[in-house]
Amino acid sequence: MKIICSSIDALPESLPAGSRAFTFLEPSSQSDVGRIAYGWHRELENAGYAPSVPVWDFVLFCFAIYAADVAVLRKGSADGWTRQIELKVTLNDPAPWEKSRNIAENMLRVLTGDFWTLQFRSGGPTPPNGQRRLCDRDCVALLSGGLDSLVGGIDATAQGRRPIFVSQLAFEDSARQIAYANALGGGGWHQQWSHKVVFGGRKETSTRARSMVFYGLAVLATSLLAVSRPEILVPENGFISLNPPLLPGRMASLSTRTTHPLFMRLLQALLDAVGIDAHLSMPYRFQTKGEMLQQCADQVLLAKYGCDTTSCGRFRTYNRTHCGRCVPCMVRKAAVLHWGAADTTTYRFSSLSAAGKTSADDPMAVACAVLAAEQRGVDSFLGATLSFASDADRQHYRCVAERGLAELAVLLRRDGVL
Repeated sequence: MKIICSSIDALPESLPAGSRAFTFLEPSSQSDVGRIAYGWHRELENAGYAPSVPVWDFVLFCFAIYAADVAVLRKGSADGWTRQIELKVTLNDPAPWEKSRNIAENMLRVLTGDFWTLQFRSGGPTPPNGQRRLCDRDCVALLSGGLDSLVGGIDATAQGRRPIFVSQLAFEDSARQIAYANALGGGGWHQQWSHKVVFGGRKETSTRARSMVFYGLAVLATSLLAVSRPEILVPENGFISLNPPLLPGRMASLSTRTTHPLFMRLLQALLDAVGIDAHLSMPYRFQTKGEMLQQCADQVLLAKYGCDTTSCGRFRTYNRTHCGRCVPCMVRKAAVLHWGAADTTTYRFSSLSAAGKTSADDPMAVACAVLAAEQRGVDSFLGATLSFASDADRQHYRCVAERGLAELAVLLRRDGVL
């Protein structure tokens, strides 16, 4: 499917058959044209943003990727999953993007599992021109409302770092994000924004590219810093970053790759290629979630907020309650067990053995993965999963996968699944 993301001035008067269009920042008079971040330009200027052209074009690109991702239904593809997406984006300086097109397409192939064809054209909306510049912050940290990002914020501030915390507005997590930023002393520079992607018709729910908005907002926040080569802290545990396929049917993008090391490597290469002087840092890439909790620098603060965080992949399905049986919930439960604290999270299914036969797919998949690693060795389970890694890193990733499965094994045996 063809998707056009354009400034209002560069939008074609008539759209090609079978295509869908979005306008940045302003609505179109054409009823079938969606919109992205309507009214945001003025909000950013009022907040003091004056990003460079490379930074602003990266934000536009990220928002366009998300819009295309939710606008193209997977069920319409030949195999019910893999899509062919042709995306045209208007930018302020498309030249470096055209030169880096292969990097961007390969990156998105890894992230979403689709085949992307990208075109970059001139005529994008100009960057906001605010007046404020930040002097007392030294890095950017993602703050989602999840457990890993809370640990990341605690550790960063304990080390004397002064992050700008960046969050995506989310109905379920916005209040949590504010509370955590305030508790960490960064409430004054907490950045909460939304992509505001709106269009008529059905939406694709897999949203494999949703993290692109988060990275776009993080890069935008670096424009407030006075430091050279600002660091963007991406606090995710190594086991979930790898997200090794638990069963053969969960290969590639059937398991999410939001912070997968190969995707992150390509994302950094894209930032470098288009002239953005920012460094993506993953301080927990060789740690499990349980190890993150055990080694957190402020155990008192973690104990206060840890079980209030959100991890569930089906949080909305159960009226903003953790289901307790999806893979993120199981990893969370196993991590808290490893930590040794009482898990006060409210789960729809407190025990995996009580999930019922019709809702046992994820526990079954985890059980199969644990048994495969225990009976045949972790290398047999991983197969070629780590082929992307350098010789120096491969053993570290292997070990974090092995330890992550060991944490899950304790949970499964506690609940009588194994």
